[in-house]
Amino acid sequence: MDPTAGGAGTAPPSRAADARRSSGPDSLLDSRLIEQTLGSVEHFARWMGWRLRLLVVAALIGCVGVALLARWLADSPQLPADWQMNPAGQLVLAATSDERLKPFLGQGLVQLATPARSVAGLDALALTRSPRWIIEDALRERHLAMHWRIDHVLAEPAVTLRFANGGAVTVAPAPRGLASLGAMFWVMMTIALVVYLVGMVVALAHPSMRTLLFSVMCATQAGHLTFIAVESTLLLGLPEPFAQLDLPWRIGFDLVMCAAVVHAASLHPRRVPGQMAVAWLGWSAMGAIGLLLASGLVSDIWWWIQNTVAVMGIVTIAVLAWSYQLLRHPFAIVMRRFGVMAVSTWVLLTVAVALAALDHVPSVQQQVAAVGPVIWYVFLASLLLLMPLLSKSQQVMREFSLLAAISTVATSLDLLFVAVFSFGQFASVTLALFLSLGLYAGARQWVLNRVRHRNMLTTERLFEKLYRIAREVEAHPDRAPALLLHLLQEFFEPLEAVVVDKRSSTVRVVGDGSTLMLPVPALTDKQVGTPSSIVMRFADRGQRLFTSDDARLTDRIVEQLCRAVAFDRAVEQGRSEERLRLAQDLHDDIGARLLTLMYKAQSPEMEDYVRHTLQDLKTLTRGLAAPSHALSHAAGEWKADLTQRLSAAQIRLGWHLNFDRDISLTVVQWSGLTRVMRELVSNAIAHAGATQLDIEFQLADDRLVLSVTDNGQGRNPQAWAHGLGLGGVRKRVKQLGGEVEWREVEPNGIRCQVVIRQLSERP
Repeated sequence: MDPTAGGAGTAPPSRAADARRSSGPDSLLDSRLIEQTLGSVEHFARWMGWRLRLLVVAALIGCVGVALLARWLADSPQLPADWQMNPAGQLVLAATSDERLKPFLGQGLVQLATPARSVAGLDALALTRSPRWIIEDALRERHLAMHWRIDHVLAEPAVTLRFANGGAVTVAPAPRGLASLGAMFWVMMTIALVVYLVGMVVALAHPSMRTLLFSVMCATQAGHLTFIAVESTLLLGLPEPFAQLDLPWRIGFDLVMCAAVVHAASLHPRRVPGQMAVAWLGWSAMGAIGLLLASGLVSDIWWWIQNTVAVMGIVTIAVLAWSYQLLRHPFAIVMRRFGVMAVSTWVLLTVAVALAALDHVPSVQQQVAAVGPVIWYVFLASLLLLMPLLSKSQQVMREFSLLAAISTVATSLDLLFVAVFSFGQFASVTLALFLSLGLYAGARQWVLNRVRHRNMLTTERLFEKLYRIAREVEAHPDRAPALLLHLLQEFFEPLEAVVVDKRSSTVRVVGDGSTLMLPVPALTDKQVGTPSSIVMRFADRGQRLFTSDDARLTDRIVEQLCRAVAFDRAVEQGRSEERLRLAQDLHDDIGARLLTLMYKAQSPEMEDYVRHTLQDLKTLTRGLAAPSHALSHAAGEWKADLTQRLSAAQIRLGWHLNFDRDISLTVVQWSGLTRVMRELVSNAIAHAGATQLDIEFQLADDRLVLSVTDNGQGRNPQAWAHGLGLGGVRKRVKQLGGEVEWREVEPNGIRCQVVIRQLSERP
């Protein structure tokens, strides 16, 4: 662990060593992270001032741009008619509000004419929205020429429409108005604006290369969605600038997106070796492909773009896998899985479009090219919106992204079944939905189990540990941070965990979900030292991100621990008060009676017995009243008491005491050890017939070993009946967290050995 972190690591040595090896120079458990997240920062208003102003300006530009685009489309001239493609590939009149056109409903349109120019040979290309998704270069050129001519014809004050039945009618194109843009336009523009603003927010909140790349990705997808929104308004022909700009701009968006994704994967979550070379190669390759396509020296442009995007997606997945091998950051796993989904749906969409083109059915081709890409780009935009929110546990965003991906799969499969297997509409939709729901069920668990917490502790075990820690904290307040850290380590299983000498204001998730920080609460009044915080990194051994749900859960755990400590303190206070009352009653009542009995004793032996009983009572009441007992003082009282009892029975006592430190025994420990030794001595006096009793008391490294050995006639302790005496010894030793064993010694006698490990951690 980085020594500059300013705290003491409490993770097991092997795990801490693994954390050091895995984290490398980018470990968040260093002083830089602590200073950035827990140290003092500038005032929020001053720090965010210029960024907020830029964000407001960017938002205004986006909103004004949407308004201007909508107004321009509303003012563009269109015919008062809706068109559709019949199975034969003819453009037919589907609906109209113009009485002059209603007689031609269902008729095929063969020509648009004005005195200056005309457009003949109208077919499915007139309704094809984007040249980006036309496979053949010749068809794409024809599409662009047709839309250019349609746009110029519609700019004339009057247009003559000639139909396949020989009829003709002249109508005047008119501005379409805002109401005719359709819901699809506003939905796509809203998503585009949101994606654009999210990119700006992320870039301005934390300016860096990776946030700049994220902003570039958002800008490219906002551009795609803007073109899709404009194309959704298509009635007959696209406005000239968009028809001409669609192909080069959308190819540019795809190439820039690919380069930015590879660049970002080489930077985050871990900077891979040779990162600059990886980024430079990515941008250079995309630039070279862009220049090659723009030069017109290559054919099959569509296949170039589709294969380039797929290859760059695979490269991104490989870089993320490499990054995870270097640093087990769960963000890499989540992004790698989303990358697999994105590349898989892209390949499936590519296959569906290609097979639809081979089928030579214009209506199917138009349906595939119109629906599939829209859903895929919405899915990709939802992934971008999800990335900053992964650690915020935004369930709606996660589900929306997955549903968008599955919708892409369902649409592609539906179109694939229609194009390849000639299924009917109902059969293809049913089969596609069935397969997609199965994929959704599997993919949802596959992706989200890297985000959500899989609780390794049952509720019963968690509460058991909480109250055990509460008792230990009450006995050892200085160990509170380490005990809390140990509990959270078992609950979240982080790769790295440390206590730092800086205090976090609240429980929070930082580092894109890789790190959880929480302040160490003041559990007791005796807890001293500088305020500290617990920092954990990489939940579930680097397999999962921390989320805001984890932060809330941690807050609840800490709250329950505080309550457990307070409850344990209240219970202990009640016990102390009750012990004090009992000690006082014993002293005042039984003690007074024994004192009277001692003075009225009729023989010296009886007087001496009562005197010793009174002394035992005083020892007992003093022990009950005291909150704790030093081991050295307790040992002295034990020796004096046992010496008196054994001397009266004509048994010699061998006393051997050895301890490495003089600890304080709690009342429970003192009472338990006192009664164990008294019961063992009573058994030796009553049953062993011994002349010598040796007691060895050793405490080393917090391990207590108590041995009581006699030279009596006892044999075969395994066959003994454990009544109240020996059963009580076993019970008291178990309450102290120890073990007891009786065995024979040579040449004769019995040895009872009590072993209590970690005595100071016992209540």
